[in-house]
Amino acid sequence: MALISEFKGGMEFLAKTESGHELVLDAGVSSGGQDKGVRPKELLLVGLSGCTGMDVVSILKKMKVENYTLRIEVENEKTEEHPVIYKKIHLKYIFHLEDESKKDKVEKAVNLSQERYCGVSDMLKKSSELTYEIIYE
Repeated sequence: MALISEFKGGMEFLAKTESGHELVLDAGVSSGGQDKGVRPKELLLVGLSGCTGMDVVSILKKMKVENYTLRIEVENEKTEEHPVIYKKIHLKYIFHLEDESKKDKVEKAVNLSQERYCGVSDMLKKSSELTYEIIYE
C-alpha cells in the first residue's frame, strides 16, 4: 500500500497513510489555504520528534527506567531563499526524573536514538544542521 494525498480544493489535501490513518494538510490563509490542517513542512518536525521520542521511550523501557516525563521541543531556522528548507534544527529533550541516578541512562538513550536508530534524524542531517540537548526540570 502507498501513502495517498487527495486534493480537496483550495490548498487542502487529505493524506491517507500506509498505516490507515488520515491527516488534513492545508496552507494558511495568506498562502491561499483555509488553515484547515497542518503544513507539510511542519510534519517533518512532527515526524522527527515522534521518531526520536519513540526510540528514547523504547530504550528507556529496556533499561528499566520508569517514572519520568518527557517533552521534546523542536526549534528551527529556515533558509530565506526558495526552496525554503530547515537549515538548523535543534531538539530539546526535556525530562523530569523521579530518580536522578538515571540521568546516565537517559543520556545513553538519547544518544543512541540520534546516532544510531532514528531514521528521520538521519535523513534530516543530510540537509540540515541537527543538534540536540537534554534538559532536566
